[in-house]
Amino acid sequence: MNFRSGLLTKLLLGIVGGIVLGSLGSWLGFHDAPAYEGMIRLFSTFTSLFSTFLSFIIPLLIVAFVAVGMADLGKQANKLFGITIFLAYASTILAGYISYFFGIAVLPNFIQSFSGSIADVNPYDPFLVIKVAPVFDVMTGLMLAFILGIGMANLKIGRSGKLLEVLREMRDIITKTLTKIIIPLIPIYVGCLFCKLAAQGKIVTTAKIFISLYVCILLLQVLYIALQFAISGAVCRKNNFRYIPRILPAYFTAVGTQSSASTIPVNLKCARNSNISEDVTNFCIPLCATIHLAGDTICLVLGTMGIMMAMGMDVSLSLFTPYIFMLGITMVAAPGVPGGGVMAALGIITSMLGFTEPMQQLIISLHFSQDSFGTATNVTGDQALAMIIDKVSGNADTAPAGAEGAELE
Repeated sequence: MNFRSGLLTKLLLGIVGGIVLGSLGSWLGFHDAPAYEGMIRLFSTFTSLFSTFLSFIIPLLIVAFVAVGMADLGKQANKLFGITIFLAYASTILAGYISYFFGIAVLPNFIQSFSGSIADVNPYDPFLVIKVAPVFDVMTGLMLAFILGIGMANLKIGRSGKLLEVLREMRDIITKTLTKIIIPLIPIYVGCLFCKLAAQGKIVTTAKIFISLYVCILLLQVLYIALQFAISGAVCRKNNFRYIPRILPAYFTAVGTQSSASTIPVNLKCARNSNISEDVTNFCIPLCATIHLAGDTICLVLGTMGIMMAMGMDVSLSLFTPYIFMLGITMVAAPGVPGGGVMAALGIITSMLGFTEPMQQLIISLHFSQDSFGTATNVTGDQALAMIIDKVSGNADTAPAGAEGAELE
C-alpha cells in the first residue's frame, strides 16, 4: 500500500493502539504500577521530543515554502494571475468566516459541557526534556519570508537566482524531512497522545469532542463545496452542479493521495471534461493547488475553536479575524504532502491563539484524521474557481458551438 493512501489507516491504528495501551492499567488493575507509569512516561518523552523538533522546524518551513512560493507566483505574467489570486484568497477567507460563525452556532451544543475537562492532558512527566530554541520565532520567519519572496519576485533575475536556488534546496530538504521523518512518525505521535489521555481516564471526554469536531468539519466541507458551485453557477449563469459527477475522479484521488499537488494531473483532466477552456485549465488548476486551501481552513478554524472552547478559552471574532487572514497567507505554497496545511499553520496557531503543547497535539491529530477530505475539498473548489475565471476571461463565451451539449451526453 502506498504510504499516502495508508496514512489515515495508520493514524487510526495509532489512535486505537494508544487508547488500548493507555486503558490497560484501568482494565487490569495496575494503574499505579511503576512499570505502567514508566511506559506512559516513555510515551510522554517521545511526544515532548517530537514537539520540540516540530517547534524548531516550523519557522524554517515557513521561510522556505512561503518565500519560494511567493517568488514563483510573482514571476508569472498572466492576465488572469491577479484575479485568480484574489478569488482563491477570498474563497479561503470566506471559508474561515463561515467556519467561525458555524462554530459559534453549533459547537457550544457539543463542547460546553466538557469545558476544562481536557486542560490537563500531560500529568506524566517525560524522562527527558530537551529545549531547542528555533532559529527565529514564527512571526519573524513569516516576515522574513514575505520580504524575501516579494524581493525575489521583483528582482527579475529569472528562475536561476542564487538566493532562490538556496531557498529551493532548503525547501527540498524540509520536504524530505517531512516525508521521511515527521509524517511517518505522526501516527506514533498521535497514538502516544491518546495513550496518555486514556491513562488519565479522559479519553471518553476527549473522544466526544474529537468526534463532534470531526463530523462538523466534514459536514461544513461538503456544504462549502456546494456553496462554491452555487456561486460559480450564478456567475456563469448556468447550472454548474451538473459537472460534479465529472469532477468526482479528482475528489477521490485527493482522498487517496492527501495532496493537492499530487492530484493536479487528474484535476486537469476533470477541468477539461467540465468544458473549461484549455488556457484557464492549464493556468488555474496548478496555481490554485498551492494557494486555495479552503478545506484546510475549515478544519483549522473549527478545530481550533472547538479545542479552545473545551479549554474555556476566548473565541471572540476579534481574536479569530487576524488568525483567519493570516491562515490564507501562511498556507500559500504549503507542502504538497499530507498534513502540510497544519504544519504550515502550526506556528500562528501557537503564537496568535496561545495553543499549548497538548493543544497542538490535538489539532495535529484532528487535522491529519480529516486531511483526505480537506484536500478533496480544496481540489474540488479549484474547479469552481476555474469556472468563474473562465467566465470572467471570456473564454467560456467562445466555446465551440455544440460543445456544451456534447460534453454532457
